[in-house]
Amino acid sequence: MQIKVNNFKLKETLLSGQCFRVFKNEDSSFTIILKDRIVILKQIEDVIIIDSNNRDDLENVVKEYFDLNRDYKKINKQLQTDNIMKNVIELSSGYRIMNQNPFEMCISYIISQNNNVKRISNSIEKICFKYGKKIIYNEKEYYMFPSYDEIKDADINSLRETGIGFRDKYIKDFLDKYSQLKDINKLSTNDALEELMTIKGIGLKVASCILLFGYKRLDSFPIDTWVKKFISENYEIKNDQKSIEQFTKEKFGKYSGVAIQYMYHSQRNIKNKQ
Repeated sequence: MQIKVNNFKLKETLLSGQCFRVFKNEDSSFTIILKDRIVILKQIEDVIIIDSNNRDDLENVVKEYFDLNRDYKKINKQLQTDNIMKNVIELSSGYRIMNQNPFEMCISYIISQNNNVKRISNSIEKICFKYGKKIIYNEKEYYMFPSYDEIKDADINSLRETGIGFRDKYIKDFLDKYSQLKDINKLSTNDALEELMTIKGIGLKVASCILLFGYKRLDSFPIDTWVKKFISENYEIKNDQKSIEQFTKEKFGKYSGVAIQYMYHSQRNIKNKQ
């Protein structure tokens, strides 16, 4: 299957740090593991070539995953309020916010605390191997991310075997409380942040990542050291969490998450590697 895309860069989006289950293949294609299927993608100019073990509604599934149905030109026009953002947006051309499995994002971003991408990915793969469903596709074994029912009875000792370290007790607390959590989709972003932060080990940054990448909350914005440095230096804002939060909300509003990810991507993934 092929789909034509406009202003979309598959590699930059997949390797930007949003997704922890992406594998680069020898032919420059990528394998990703979604909630219900294995998908192999390769971009040649403005065409994405797609294959999967499950072709049901595949085009729409891929478009939704990469947020290809959203008008990013409109978003960029609203965010391009000064030369600083104009440059950031140009550097981030083709970047999209991925729409991922909310349950997977909760566990993945709890694991991400004080961690690096390689270790996070390794731990997630071990969790999938231990608790997830096995699928064989193109003569290779893959393991799906476990559903709540598949992992809910995991104890701390078995979770610890996946290499998540001190985060085992946080994952256990999340699993114990998951069924009692309020429906995040029915809450405002502020209320959703508060609800997620009732889980041990979920602070503001982790909760913001979960909402942005798992619940399509484009007004949710995780702030890290890259973003703090960029905003404080370019906008002469005091380099502290509260000042930068207030500035971001006031300047970027409902697309604050997109603006912050553009900053993060342009500084960490592009400029830092030039």
